[in-house]
Amino acid sequence: MGRLSGRTAVVTGGAKGIGRHYSEALVAEGAEVAIVDVTDGESLAQELNAKFGRNAGMSVTCDVSDEAAVLRTIALVIERFGKIDILVNNAALYAPLPWQKVTEIDVGIWDKVMAVNLRGPFLMVKHAAPHMIARGYGKIINIGSGTAFRGIPNFLHYVTSKGGIMALTRALSRELGQHGICVNTLAPGFTLSDSIVEQNPGHVNAARESAVQGRAIHRDEYPQDLTGTLIFLASADSDFVTGQTLAVDGGSVNT
Repeated sequence: MGRLSGRTAVVTGGAKGIGRHYSEALVAEGAEVAIVDVTDGESLAQELNAKFGRNAGMSVTCDVSDEAAVLRTIALVIERFGKIDILVNNAALYAPLPWQKVTEIDVGIWDKVMAVNLRGPFLMVKHAAPHMIARGYGKIINIGSGTAFRGIPNFLHYVTSKGGIMALTRALSRELGQHGICVNTLAPGFTLSDSIVEQNPGHVNAARESAVQGRAIHRDEYPQDLTGTLIFLASADSDFVTGQTLAVDGGSVNT
């Protein structure tokens, strides 16, 4: 029996990139998982169902910045699984973003980053939390970034949004703790996911070497490096851990 047997999880941005690995790790530990993404995740859901021999995955196409779409998504998850125990706020606008000076960032791009990276997690919590509160239990895992600790220049929109995620986690942990809900941030370092490698090789070339050299453990980071911490935060092992940011980056930052 897996550590998450009997639990239901929602993973935004769960169909591709690092999110795909989060979805698979949760199913592997026994959870039922709703793969929520702007990209159709049905093929991944079917793949996971076949791999683990049970009907544990479902796909919902959703723009997390759209409240009506989020409401529909939550309703579909409740209809299918009956509850939400775990919410992984992973969806974010990142891979296609170019390095730009603050004087060059278009306000429309700024607003889009904030809409997906901050409004999205807010909306998901707003509409998932009532179901957790009703049952007196929940795990909310917000995906942050080590860039918010280091203040990476020429990437202000993304870095600012991830700083907001840490503040969101702190405030939510205080607000929802009385209901048995733990809220934490998982902050990856620069990770070689399929999305960033395929969509922005220039970013990879510019950031990869300095990221490796800035770590206590001098190697690349991969999505598989993050799933152990994700499962810890999603499981009963972390029932007395809340309001925290756990950096998983090979020792690039010390929290």
